[in-house]
Amino acid sequence: MRLCRDPATADDLAQDCFLHGWEKLASFRGDGAFGGWLMRIAWTTFLQSKRRSDRYREVVSEVGREDGAAATVDPIDETADLDKLLAVLTEDERAVMILSYALGMSHREISETVNNPVGTVKSIIHRSKVKIRHNFELENHQYG
Repeated sequence: MRLCRDPATADDLAQDCFLHGWEKLASFRGDGAFGGWLMRIAWTTFLQSKRRSDRYREVVSEVGREDGAAATVDPIDETADLDKLLAVLTEDERAVMILSYALGMSHREISETVNNPVGTVKSIIHRSKVKIRHNFELENHQYG
């Protein structure tokens, strides 16, 4: 939900993820955690959906019309502090922060999920925290 910011899309993506997981269950070798394997499928499902959505917007803008099918989503729920904080981050930064803090994944698990080196994941987390602190004028000691 926090990645796509739309409850209906989040439900669709979750359903797609579990269907893909079920279809590929035989490919799970047990080398890592099942949750990490499923998270990788969820991440891939999200990225594929985003690519389709981006391409749709390109086509619509080329035609020069909006037909209402691309419903706009309120980017920030003003009552949700976490959503406000995450809104200042890029999509990739937001994803890594959600995987780390909301899902409690380790840097290694995040690395495998988003297909980035562990060092890059650590850098993204650090830069994201700095960006949030800067945008909201938070003191470094308030949020770890």
